[in-house]
Amino acid sequence: MFPQFNPNHFEQIARALGGVVTGTQLDALFANCGIPDTSGESTKWRRIHYTLTARQVQDRCGNHVAAFIMAVMTPARFVDRPSLFEETRQICNRVLAFDGFQLGEDGKFRLVAAASTICEARRRADTIASRLKGRDIHPEVLKYCREELMQDNYFHAVFEAAKGVAQRVREMTGLALDGTALFDMAFVEANPLIRMNPLRTETDRSEHKGFALLIKGAFAAIRNPTAHEPKILWQGDDDAADYFTLLSLLHRRLDKAKAVRATGGAS
Repeated sequence: MFPQFNPNHFEQIARALGGVVTGTQLDALFANCGIPDTSGESTKWRRIHYTLTARQVQDRCGNHVAAFIMAVMTPARFVDRPSLFEETRQICNRVLAFDGFQLGEDGKFRLVAAASTICEARRRADTIASRLKGRDIHPEVLKYCREELMQDNYFHAVFEAAKGVAQRVREMTGLALDGTALFDMAFVEANPLIRMNPLRTETDRSEHKGFALLIKGAFAAIRNPTAHEPKILWQGDDDAADYFTLLSLLHRRLDKAKAVRATGGAS
């Protein structure tokens, strides 16, 4: 059962929802949710505001309000307008944060700790999608964590993306190892299975060694804390965009690398 939504906060949500539906669509949404329009208003946001505010008083809970919001914010309604979906979701979340709610990218509610300041509410509403804009995130990064990102689960999204780097090295080399052992074998200085450059000069060798240290360090820095620490102690939500950028750099360098499979033959 949803608690009642704070009526002092709901007007802004009603305005946001009214901006993404037509009058006809609003009629259908009310009907599908079993909510008679009792507002007596013609403006869409006012119809939403007055009808739902009155309904939750009648119900003594916010069940119908929550159902209506999720019906409007069903992702399938925004297939051709993804930016509008994200903009509306962020507006709603900035307000919902004060009531301890959040709308995920799946259009469903989840409980969160209630925000107490405007800055805190705004920070929560600034989703990872907006933080990643302009960062040119490598497709291999997102390949392994799309499900987690759809659920706004950035803690596990970063964890899965880090594991994706190891999986790519395994696919490039044919090695069946993990962690430090995998990277040590793949980038061993004497005869590496993955070469970052021709390794002809001291500069080449230094660059190769530096990348090997970077990929091992990044893997350990991301995977070890997320694997062993409770999520509540991890501050990765704020740093997730930077982690994705770092992992993208690693994948772009691997794009240009030359690899030889452990069983022989170029990959």
